Amino acid sequence: MSKFRLALVRQKYRPDGGAERFVSRALEALDSSNLELNVITREWQGPVKPDWHIHICNPSKWGRISRERGFANAARALWESKQFDLVQSHERIPGCDLYRAGDGVHRRWLEQRARILPGWKQALLFADRYHRYVMNAEREMYQHDHLRGVICNAEMIRQEIIADFGLPADKIHVIYNAIDNQRFMPPDEETLTTLRQQHGIPLQATCLVYVGSGFERKGLDAAIRAIAPTDRHLFVVGKDKDQRRYESLAVSLNCASRVHFFGMQTETLPFYQMADGLLLPTLYDPFPNVILEAMACGLPVITTTGCGGQEFIVQGQNGYVCDALDIPALQDAVMALPARASGSSEGQHARERILSCTAERLSTQLLALYQKLVK
Repeated sequence: MSKFRLALVRQKYRPDGGAERFVSRALEALDSSNLELNVITREWQGPVKPDWHIHICNPSKWGRISRERGFANAARALWESKQFDLVQSHERIPGCDLYRAGDGVHRRWLEQRARILPGWKQALLFADRYHRYVMNAEREMYQHDHLRGVICNAEMIRQEIIADFGLPADKIHVIYNAIDNQRFMPPDEETLTTLRQQHGIPLQATCLVYVGSGFERKGLDAAIRAIAPTDRHLFVVGKDKDQRRYESLAVSLNCASRVHFFGMQTETLPFYQMADGLLLPTLYDPFPNVILEAMACGLPVITTTGCGGQEFIVQGQNGYVCDALDIPALQDAVMALPARASGSSEGQHARERILSCTAERLSTQLLALYQKLVK
């Protein structure tokens, strides 16, 4: 019996990217089954197993639109020539069989971003040629005859797609990301003590961790303002070209000694394990993996109404959900978290909520969906 030939499409694989980690986890979950796994990508930086087929597809580019359009055209030509059984795209490319909406709906993101811009910049944002290209490509993809299904990692995104593009509800499938809850675990007291000593963090301090690159979108400004009038510390794990602006903000709010910038980390586990909660006041985020990782480590989570991860939060039980720009509400949530996550009921409830999000469950759901679509 010949193997089922699946192609996954993602422009660039970076180990730290949320969508890319879904691709790698999906591959790991699926590679033991009767599948031939193919990845069409511009650049692959991750590990490759012997039975994975990586197709490098890197046409010349002269700018953002050229990059997007060039890759879309080249990837589509490649998958048409190879005649895969199913093409699952993680990019907005018309003609794919299955689309994973890991980046959400582009117009919804622009609407959230516009909230922090002056009026004249809001108008420019929606008139921008690149954003118009992305929104048009997205609409063409959802209207294309070849589209058989959509995977969302949050119910929030499913409802947005139904509302904005009129897709039938039964065509859109919510499949939550997987998390390795045996690697991401709460620390014992010795581990927490050792980690804090290594990084010069006071043992008795209550610490929140922020994990994410792209500080504007992920809400670092609001996170710093939320902890500023408190005694809480904030670990910032991630990178951004405007980091100095956020460092200056912490200085101006007299909390620079409590805001610790750790930069990009290939291993985020130690930073969860020496924290007492996750603070992610993101403007718009379908369902960041960092929420699953933090909850697996027994951390209650503070996030926003623009984040699909809110679906895992029960207010006051394992975290809090606020508007991304409601600084007083975020400050109240910061102070409402337990001073120490370890041993708290909030931390226990957080971990219990994600225990069902296993690689095995992800594999089962994906295979069932593939079989349904192919039939």
